[in-house]
Amino acid sequence: MSSCGSACQSHCSRSDEAQDSNEGDSRISNLSIASEPPKADGLPALCSKCGVSVRVYSGMCADCFRAHIFGKFKLAVTNNALISPSDKLLVAFSGGPVSRVALQFVHELQYKAFNSWVASKSQALPVFGVGVAFIDERVFSHHPSCEVDNAIEEIKLIVSELTPVQKELHILSIESLCSLGPNDGKSGLNHLLETISDSTGRDDFLHYLRMLSLQKIALDFGYNKLVLGSCTSTIARHIISATVKGQGYSLPADLQYIDARWEIPVVLPLRDCLGQELSMVCHLDGLKTQKVLDRPHVGINALVSSFIARLQHENPSRESTILRTAEKLKPFHFNKFSKNGYHDFLPSRLRCKFQNVKDDSSTTEVLCPICGSPLDESDLQSLKTIQLKSQESLNNFISQCCQSCHFQILPKNEVPLVHFYSLLPQSFTRRVEISSLRDQIKDCLISDDDDTS
Repeated sequence: MSSCGSACQSHCSRSDEAQDSNEGDSRISNLSIASEPPKADGLPALCSKCGVSVRVYSGMCADCFRAHIFGKFKLAVTNNALISPSDKLLVAFSGGPVSRVALQFVHELQYKAFNSWVASKSQALPVFGVGVAFIDERVFSHHPSCEVDNAIEEIKLIVSELTPVQKELHILSIESLCSLGPNDGKSGLNHLLETISDSTGRDDFLHYLRMLSLQKIALDFGYNKLVLGSCTSTIARHIISATVKGQGYSLPADLQYIDARWEIPVVLPLRDCLGQELSMVCHLDGLKTQKVLDRPHVGINALVSSFIARLQHENPSRESTILRTAEKLKPFHFNKFSKNGYHDFLPSRLRCKFQNVKDDSSTTEVLCPICGSPLDESDLQSLKTIQLKSQESLNNFISQCCQSCHFQILPKNEVPLVHFYSLLPQSFTRRVEISSLRDQIKDCLISDDDDTS
C-alpha cells in the first residue's frame, strides 16, 4: 500500500506483498502444471468445474481457476460499486504478485469497457481512466541502486504493455514528503525515523508515509479513487497485529471494501482473494513481478506474519476465517460512498441496495493525524481536556494521536518529541490544522436545514 496494499491503515505495504509472495512462491515452486494427485485408476484428476481439463490448483484447471479468482474480483467491484464509468483510478503497484493481479484485473475491466464504448453508436457511457503509482523506497533497500533502477524499468515495461488504453505511471520517492529542499529528503526521513525507538513503530510509520505518498500522487494528478491490492491474507495479518497493538476500536475501518476517510477514497477489490491464490494467478498467466523491491516486516508485524503463515499451513482456511470473524464488527460511516447520484449507473437490482441504506454521512469522526484511526471515547475525552488547557500546535497534535501511536511512535521525552514534530511532513500536521479550523468556524457554518429554509 510500495503501495499496496493498506491503511489505513489501508494496507498499502510492500512488506505485506513480500510476505504473500514468499508464502505463495514457496508452495508454487514445487508445483507443476498438473500437480494434483491422480485418481485411484491412475488417470489424471479432472477439473471439478468443467470436467474436461486436468486439475491444476484447488480442484480446478488453469482456466477455471483463473476465471474463479477474476469472478471474486468482479463481484466485489459490482456489489460494492467500487468503480463507476466516470472514475479516474490510481492503482498502487509495488511489483509484488498481489498488486500485479490488481493491475491486471483493473486493466481487463477497462479493456472490456473500452470495447463496449467503441462498439456503441452513442458512446454516451464514458470509459473510466486508470493510472499506476509506484513508491520508490530504494533508500531502505539492501540492493544496489542499479538493481532497483532495473526493477523500475521492468515496471515501466509492464505498464506500457497494458494496451490499447494507455496508462500513465507515476513514480515518487518515499523520502520526498520529508524534503524541504532539493536534496534533503533522505536525511530528513532518516532523522525522523531515528526519533522513533520502537522497531514496530518505525515499520508502521513507513506504512503511513507510503499511504500519504499515494494520496499525494492521486491529488496532484486528479485521480478520484485509489485501488490497493490488499487481499484476505494481508488483512488477516492486520487484524491480529492491530489487536495486539490495541487498535481494536478502529479495526472495522480497515477491513471494508471502501475507505473514504482519506481525501482520495481507497477501494479494495481483491479483499476476498488469498495471497496464495493471487500468486498462482501470476504463475499461470506468466505475469512478471519484482522481488528485488520486497522489504520484510520487523517487530510485531514480523511475528504476526510468521504466526499466520504457520496457521495457514496447518489449515488453508485460517486467513478467511479470521477475516469473516472480524467482519462482524460494525463499520464506520466512511466505509461506503454516500455521494448523491453516485449509484445511478448501477443496475436497478443493485441500486436499491445502496439507496435504502441510511445516510449517516453527517457523522464525524476525529482521526489520528499519524495513522488515521478513529478515536474512541476515552481518547476524545483526553483530547478535550488537553485542548482546553493549551492551544499550542504541538499539544494539539499529541492530544489527537491514538493510544497506539502514543505508545509505539511518539517519543516519550519532551526534547525528542519536539524534534519529531519539527521533522514531520505537513501531510501529517495538516490534519490537525484542518480539524482545528473546522472547530473554530463551526458556529458560523450554515447547515443544510438552514440553507433549504
